[in-house]
Amino acid sequence: MAAGLVRLRLDIAYDGTPFAGWARQPGQRTVQGDVEDALIRVARLQAVRLTVAGRTDSGVHAAGQVAHVDLPADVPLGGLARRLNGVLDRSVRVTGLAPAPAGFDARFSALSRRYVYRITDAPFGAEPLRRFDTLAWPRPLDVPAMASAALLLVGEHDFAAFCRRREGATTVRTLLRLDVLRRPNGVVVADVEADAFCHSMVRALVGALLAVGEGRRPPQWPAAVLRRGMRDPAVTVAPAHGLTLVEVRYPPDAELAARAEVTRAVRVPTTPSG
Repeated sequence: MAAGLVRLRLDIAYDGTPFAGWARQPGQRTVQGDVEDALIRVARLQAVRLTVAGRTDSGVHAAGQVAHVDLPADVPLGGLARRLNGVLDRSVRVTGLAPAPAGFDARFSALSRRYVYRITDAPFGAEPLRRFDTLAWPRPLDVPAMASAALLLVGEHDFAAFCRRREGATTVRTLLRLDVLRRPNGVVVADVEADAFCHSMVRALVGALLAVGEGRRPPQWPAAVLRRGMRDPAVTVAPAHGLTLVEVRYPPDAELAARAEVTRAVRVPTTPSG
């Protein structure tokens, strides 16, 4: 970080419905664009650049997104979160803002990201107040079968079969948790945690589990797709609106810089030679 700058950690929540995802895109409304524009306005800067823990897709929500930004040290921090929320649309809230510990990088220092995918198979569909964050599934789901299938996917694997490839980037991920359960209110929840996720990975995993849940595929099928290492046209990517980023975990402050260094070595795409 350049001299004269201070790094801030921002905790952010948003309803992803009106956004074309997190990342700024020309001609599209995005969460990054809204928050950066608010920072420029409130802090009276010409430009800022946010770095985020999880680049959520269009329509995906967040309750526990984390970002960092480097601002000039003379920008007043008192009341900054309140002033940002005063100019942001109500679909985005800055829930926390503070100077970041030394070595903190919102993306590379993270140990894991955790998402929750909500599904209802109730005959009447999603409850009206949850229709924007819960997928209404038209057929009954066998949740124990989905849970059995999920357990076979946990661990370190090459998830190329459930990812959209990026040139030079690895698709090896460590899936720490993939729990599927039915809550007392009847909603089916897939609770998914990994060191990192590649593009569309969570929704592709959920899509495979839905095929198991409605009886079209046996519980061993998603693991068989994983072992083949290539996208299977039978795996349908689940709709975005059921997915919410709920938590990003970081190591103790003294280990942040080391974690970032290790993660950069693994995650940053290499530039093809020749």
